[in-house]
Amino acid sequence: MNYNKKTIYDVDVKGKKVLLRCDFNVPQDKETGEITSDKRIVAAIPTIKYLLENGAAVISCSHLGKPKGEWKTKLTLAPVAKRLSQLLGQEVIFASDIIGEDAQAKAAALQPGQIMLLENLRFDIREEKNGADFAKALADMADIFVSDAFGTVHRAHASTAGVAAYLPAYSGLLVNKELSIMGKALDDPKRPFVAVLGGAKVSDKINVINNLLEKADTIIIGGGMAYTFKKAQGYEIGTSLLEADRIDYAKEMIEKAAAKGVKFLLPVDNLCAAEFSADAEPVLVEGNIPENLMGMDIGPKTVELFSEAVKGAGTIVWNGPMGVFEFDKFAGGTKAMAKALAESGAVTIVGGGDSAAAVEKLGFADKITHISTGGGASLEFLEGKELPGVACLLDK
Repeated sequence: MNYNKKTIYDVDVKGKKVLLRCDFNVPQDKETGEITSDKRIVAAIPTIKYLLENGAAVISCSHLGKPKGEWKTKLTLAPVAKRLSQLLGQEVIFASDIIGEDAQAKAAALQPGQIMLLENLRFDIREEKNGADFAKALADMADIFVSDAFGTVHRAHASTAGVAAYLPAYSGLLVNKELSIMGKALDDPKRPFVAVLGGAKVSDKINVINNLLEKADTIIIGGGMAYTFKKAQGYEIGTSLLEADRIDYAKEMIEKAAAKGVKFLLPVDNLCAAEFSADAEPVLVEGNIPENLMGMDIGPKTVELFSEAVKGAGTIVWNGPMGVFEFDKFAGGTKAMAKALAESGAVTIVGGGDSAAAVEKLGFADKITHISTGGGASLEFLEGKELPGVACLLDK
């Protein structure tokens, strides 16, 4: 897949109407509807400012939540328009519909230097179905399309890929950053290249491991999925997480790594507990896990082994926590991994989702080269999949 795409710097936007796909899918307070984190709105500001300052009229759009084609007042983008207005220091004109009379009239009247926001794209069922008529109606309001929602580029929706059939499509600054940093890490990494993979399930990471075995020098496996690999090695794992139907696959990956000369590191000790609870007492276990215990985090010897492995790395990609990091007693492994990455001196990339949340929660975010803004998208990126919302952008 070609990651070298034309950006907003490659087009003259003066006097043009720009349909800008953002990721304004922000968390909100269930009771009040208050936005609890505006990080995703803040992340879009550089692209928006560049377009406005260079004489474009911006028609921004996004989804919020999963309304599944129904108009749900709780999922309106009106609070986002309000917050965006505050951040930009100018009015964000809000359309009460998506491609209806209000949106079309406001888009037609929009002047250079002005910005508007359409109502939640997913209020229309055709958005997720990539309906051609819906994509065309969105495109008809603008002259060019800019994609700046990396969190949605792995989906072939009307606003992420469909509109590119009717408009020249460019990447915004956020998407461009993701493509250049993650693309380089996969295509031309500074070596040694170490991949750290955690999280609960092997099945979620099958294609990632497979793809990274072709590229990485070392693969580190932690989290719940490590126990399926330990079982494949013949260890007893007690009541730990196990995907029995993936044991053969796990064996295959261990053998493939050996054949390719890729270091494949698994936990050598674990913090276990008798029950899955924040109050459970941690029990340190080396080797076989007793039948009444479950693995909840990596142990101190494993922390040392994994930290040592990332020390001399040139590039490190991390996706998925090392244990049940939401329970304080079992957050040590994830904490230690975040610290090891922060101190490594390598180009460090943290995939979205839980590992990104962990790095931020633990206060290491400013020491990481790049924290991806897309969980599912960054995972599919690591799998080497073609991302529809990237494939549709113009090549440089």
